[in-house]
Amino acid sequence: MNHTFRTLTLVLTCVASLSANADPKTPGTHQGYSTIDMTTAGIPKDVKMISVADIKHELAGKPPFAVGFDIDDTTLFSSPVFYRGQQMFSPGGYSYLTNQKFWDKANCGWDKFSMPKQIAQKLIKMHQERGDDIYFITGRTGSACHFTTDYLQKTFQIKKMNDVIFAGSSRTEYTKTQYIKAHDIKIYYGDADGDIISARDAGAEGIRVMRAANSSYKPIPKNGIYGERVLKDSQY
Repeated sequence: MNHTFRTLTLVLTCVASLSANADPKTPGTHQGYSTIDMTTAGIPKDVKMISVADIKHELAGKPPFAVGFDIDDTTLFSSPVFYRGQQMFSPGGYSYLTNQKFWDKANCGWDKFSMPKQIAQKLIKMHQERGDDIYFITGRTGSACHFTTDYLQKTFQIKKMNDVIFAGSSRTEYTKTQYIKAHDIKIYYGDADGDIISARDAGAEGIRVMRAANSSYKPIPKNGIYGERVLKDSQY
């Protein structure tokens, strides 16, 4: 009886921790396909795939504007950071995601173990050549340091760097929406469902970056589930 109670408590704790760091759930309007589906079975015809070259062509002749990027699994492959955090602060569980000590480690040094995604390098290069303002808006909990801002600036060679915006997360609201709207961002790139909805709620276009199949952030989202455009080869 006591063993059953302890097991139930552990399960509920893990679920609560996951939920505390997740966006609200908005039902999809399309079937959608995970990165795993799309790399094993091919690109479905009902997904709107685009390339960096396509976006560049669409924006040709248009004046510069603000664009936004998510960080984890969009601009950086940061699974090593989260894997280490779990091992150190809550082995086998997810309570580390509500532990400020973990976020301080992640934001103030551990990001040096995060790898830049190739798609982010191409996108940021293209937008900088256009003269667009670049903002990074993450659902992470913030810390009193500037390491992640400095790391992103150096990694992507950003000429005019804005401080990373730590929007945090909520089960009841899309926390990134207010920042996308406040900075008049026209395009926001992200891997999560919440990134697409946050952008749309702010009047911007949310473009899906495919989450790598080996990301520690599970489950892998279904690309195109809201009819959004999806970047080709963006799992890398």
